[in-house]
Amino acid sequence: MKQLFFILFMFPILLFSQLRDSVFFRVEYNNNFNKITIIEGCYSEKLEQPLWVQYVVLCKDGEASRKGLDFFTNDSIHTSNSADYYKNVYDKGHLAPAADFNCTREMVKETFTYLNCALQHEDLNRKTWKYLESYERELAQTEVVCVKVILDFDSSCKKLPTGATVPKGFYKIIETKDNQIKYYFPNIKPTSSNYNDYLIQQ
Repeated sequence: MKQLFFILFMFPILLFSQLRDSVFFRVEYNNNFNKITIIEGCYSEKLEQPLWVQYVVLCKDGEASRKGLDFFTNDSIHTSNSADYYKNVYDKGHLAPAADFNCTREMVKETFTYLNCALQHEDLNRKTWKYLESYERELAQTEVVCVKVILDFDSSCKKLPTGATVPKGFYKIIETKDNQIKYYFPNIKPTSSNYNDYLIQQ
């Protein structure tokens, strides 16, 4: 609950009206000894998109393959699906990146849940956002890196004929022991490939 208060305080765009139709979730990986939480967040069944996710970078230089993996739906939470991403400019954008969890193939597979997937402009996902994800892993070489991603929705957001709502943009907060960096990316083709051009607080 403390985390939720932080999110609402810092980002009032997450309205209680959105939270009424949302479900908190946790994605866990069983390593045969204990369960490890790799992603947790809040998902809006009405918008068919996550409201936020948070995670710790666990695999800074893993090499497990993601070949052949595709996103899967959830039995208990109504999410988007492949139809929402068909023949448009939006990628199935990982919010918690697969590369941050590629210690084992089983772990990386867990990131392919639609609970961790957003309608993200293809150029943003494949360029500037991807470069920032690489920076997360660089930081994780020497310190613990915690990341929060918060999706920006308002009344102007487009709802697709297939049911999912396109986010207006994405906040990303990267935290280490001594620092917190915040970015905001509009969900459009980026005007810059340099993620530092999207800093809102350092």
